[in-house]
Amino acid sequence: MTGAGADPEAGPAREFVVEADGGSRGNPGPAGYGAVVLDAATGETLAEAAEYLGVVTNNVAEYRGLVAGLRAARELDPDATVRVRMDSKLVVEQMSGRWKIKHPDMKPLAAEAARVFPPGRVTYEWIPRAENKHADRLANEAMDAGARGERWSPSTSTADLDTGRSAGGRTATDGG
Repeated sequence: MTGAGADPEAGPAREFVVEADGGSRGNPGPAGYGAVVLDAATGETLAEAAEYLGVVTNNVAEYRGLVAGLRAARELDPDATVRVRMDSKLVVEQMSGRWKIKHPDMKPLAAEAARVFPPGRVTYEWIPRAENKHADRLANEAMDAGARGERWSPSTSTADLDTGRSAGGRTATDGG
Protein backbone atom coordinates (compact mmCIF):
# COMPACT_ATOMS: atom_id res chain seq x y z
CA MET A 1 0.00 0.00 0.00
CA THR A 2 1.40 3.42 -0.86
CA GLY A 3 0.76 6.75 0.80
CA ALA A 4 -1.13 9.68 -0.65
CA GLY A 5 0.78 11.34 -3.44
CA ALA A 6 3.15 8.41 -3.96
CA ASP A 7 4.39 8.05 -7.53
CA PRO A 8 3.95 4.44 -8.70
CA GLU A 9 6.63 5.07 -11.37
CA ALA A 10 9.18 6.17 -8.75
CA GLY A 11 10.30 2.65 -7.85
CA PRO A 12 10.80 1.23 -4.38
CA ALA A 13 10.48 3.42 -1.31
CA ARG A 14 13.58 5.06 0.08
CA GLU A 15 15.43 3.62 3.03
CA PHE A 16 16.51 5.85 5.90
CA VAL A 17 18.55 5.41 9.03
CA VAL A 18 17.38 7.46 12.02
CA GLU A 19 19.90 7.97 14.79
CA ALA A 20 18.35 9.51 17.88
CA ASP A 21 19.46 10.38 21.38
CA GLY A 22 18.14 12.15 24.42
CA GLY A 23 19.73 13.23 27.63
CA SER A 24 19.10 15.03 30.88
CA ARG A 25 21.52 16.75 33.18
CA GLY A 26 20.12 15.19 36.32
CA ASN A 27 17.33 12.63 36.17
CA PRO A 28 14.99 14.38 35.94
CA GLY A 29 16.84 17.50 34.92
CA PRO A 30 17.28 19.97 32.09
CA ALA A 31 16.93 17.78 29.01
CA GLY A 32 17.04 17.72 25.25
CA TYR A 33 17.11 15.42 22.28
CA GLY A 34 18.86 15.14 18.96
CA ALA A 35 17.96 13.13 15.88
CA VAL A 36 19.47 12.75 12.45
CA VAL A 37 18.04 11.16 9.31
CA LEU A 38 20.58 9.54 7.00
CA ASP A 39 20.24 8.09 3.53
CA ALA A 40 20.72 4.35 4.14
CA ALA A 41 22.59 3.84 0.87
CA THR A 42 25.02 6.77 1.01
CA GLY A 43 25.16 7.77 4.70
CA GLU A 44 24.40 11.37 3.68
CA THR A 45 22.77 13.50 6.37
CA LEU A 46 19.31 14.46 5.12
CA ALA A 47 17.79 16.13 8.18
CA GLU A 48 18.63 17.04 11.76
CA ALA A 49 16.32 17.83 14.64
CA ALA A 50 17.02 18.92 18.20
CA GLU A 51 15.05 20.53 21.01
CA TYR A 52 15.45 21.59 24.61
CA LEU A 53 12.66 19.95 26.63
CA GLY A 54 12.86 21.65 30.01
CA VAL A 55 13.06 19.38 33.04
CA VAL A 56 12.22 15.77 32.15
CA THR A 57 13.78 12.33 32.64
CA ASN A 58 16.46 10.87 30.41
CA ASN A 59 14.02 8.22 29.16
CA VAL A 60 11.42 10.83 28.15
CA ALA A 61 14.16 12.70 26.26
CA GLU A 62 15.22 9.48 24.48
CA TYR A 63 11.65 8.80 23.36
CA ARG A 64 11.17 12.41 22.24
CA GLY A 65 14.31 12.09 20.11
CA LEU A 66 12.94 8.92 18.54
CA VAL A 67 9.62 10.59 17.70
CA ALA A 68 11.37 13.63 16.20
CA GLY A 69 13.64 11.45 14.07
CA LEU A 70 10.76 9.36 12.78
CA ARG A 71 8.74 12.49 11.98
CA ALA A 72 11.69 14.01 10.10
CA ALA A 73 12.04 10.80 8.07
CA ARG A 74 8.30 10.80 7.33
CA GLU A 75 8.50 14.39 6.07
CA LEU A 76 11.21 13.30 3.62
CA ASP A 77 9.27 10.25 2.39
CA PRO A 78 6.11 8.90 4.06
CA ASP A 79 6.57 5.60 2.16
CA ALA A 80 10.12 4.99 3.36
CA THR A 81 11.42 2.14 5.44
CA VAL A 82 13.44 3.16 8.48
CA ARG A 83 16.16 1.57 10.56
CA VAL A 84 16.37 3.29 13.95
CA ARG A 85 19.73 3.17 15.68
CA MET A 86 19.88 4.29 19.32
CA ASP A 87 22.15 3.80 22.31
CA SER A 88 19.11 3.46 24.59
CA LYS A 89 18.67 -0.25 25.21
CA LEU A 90 15.36 0.53 26.94
CA VAL A 91 13.82 2.31 23.94
CA VAL A 92 15.15 -0.20 21.41
CA GLU A 93 13.89 -3.23 23.36
CA GLN A 94 10.51 -1.65 24.16
CA MET A 95 9.87 -0.47 20.62
CA SER A 96 10.96 -3.87 19.26
CA GLY A 97 8.32 -5.47 21.48
CA ARG A 98 10.79 -7.52 23.51
CA TRP A 99 10.36 -5.54 26.73
CA LYS A 100 7.09 -4.44 28.27
CA ILE A 101 6.48 -0.72 28.71
CA LYS A 102 5.56 -0.33 32.35
CA HIS A 103 6.20 3.35 33.12
CA PRO A 104 3.11 5.50 32.52
CA ASP A 105 5.17 8.38 31.03
CA MET A 106 6.66 6.07 28.38
CA LYS A 107 3.44 4.45 27.11
CA PRO A 108 2.05 7.49 25.24
CA LEU A 109 5.48 8.34 23.81
CA ALA A 110 5.96 4.78 22.54
CA ALA A 111 2.46 4.82 21.05
CA GLU A 112 3.19 8.15 19.36
CA ALA A 113 6.42 6.75 17.86
CA ALA A 114 4.61 3.64 16.64
CA ARG A 115 2.01 5.75 14.81
CA VAL A 116 4.50 7.68 12.65
CA PHE A 117 5.06 4.79 10.21
CA PRO A 118 2.94 1.67 9.65
CA PRO A 119 3.99 -1.44 11.59
CA GLY A 120 6.70 -3.40 9.83
CA ARG A 121 8.34 -0.37 8.17
CA VAL A 122 10.57 0.47 11.16
CA THR A 123 13.24 -1.71 12.71
CA TYR A 124 15.28 -0.96 15.82
CA GLU A 125 18.95 -1.56 16.53
CA TRP A 126 20.95 -0.85 19.67
CA ILE A 127 24.33 0.79 19.06
CA PRO A 128 27.11 1.74 21.50
CA ARG A 129 27.14 5.38 22.58
CA ALA A 130 30.39 5.94 20.65
CA GLU A 131 28.51 5.19 17.42
CA ASN A 132 25.78 7.72 18.20
CA LYS A 133 27.94 10.87 18.38
CA HIS A 134 25.96 12.89 15.84
CA ALA A 135 22.62 12.58 17.66
CA ASP A 136 24.35 12.92 21.04
CA ARG A 137 25.97 16.19 20.02
CA LEU A 138 22.62 17.51 18.74
CA ALA A 139 21.01 16.66 22.10
CA ASN A 140 23.81 18.45 23.94
CA GLU A 141 23.56 21.47 21.63
CA ALA A 142 19.83 21.64 22.41
CA MET A 143 20.48 21.45 26.17
CA ASP A 144 23.20 24.11 25.92
CA ALA A 145 20.86 26.40 23.95
CA GLY A 146 18.11 25.84 26.53
CA ALA A 147 20.50 26.74 29.35
CA ARG A 148 21.15 30.04 27.57
CA GLY A 149 17.41 30.64 27.17
CA GLU A 150 17.64 30.07 23.42
CA ARG A 151 16.27 27.56 20.93
CA TRP A 152 18.55 25.18 19.09
CA SER A 153 19.27 26.32 15.55
CA PRO A 154 20.56 24.12 12.74
CA SER A 155 22.70 27.03 11.55
CA THR A 156 24.85 26.80 14.70
CA SER A 157 25.07 23.00 14.81
CA THR A 158 28.44 21.33 14.63
CA ALA A 159 27.09 17.78 15.01
CA ASP A 160 28.14 16.77 11.50
CA LEU A 161 31.75 17.35 12.51
CA ASP A 162 31.61 14.07 14.43
CA THR A 163 30.76 12.06 11.34
CA GLY A 164 32.28 13.80 8.35
CA ARG A 165 28.90 13.49 6.59
CA SER A 166 27.33 16.36 4.69
CA ALA A 167 24.29 18.10 6.14
CA GLY A 168 22.44 19.06 3.03
CA GLY A 169 18.94 19.15 4.46
CA ARG A 170 19.09 20.27 8.06
CA THR A 171 15.73 20.83 9.65
CA ALA A 172 14.96 22.57 12.91
CA THR A 173 12.08 21.33 14.99
CA ASP A 174 10.05 22.77 17.80
CA GLY A 175 8.68 19.38 18.78
CA GLY A 176 5.27 20.07 17.28
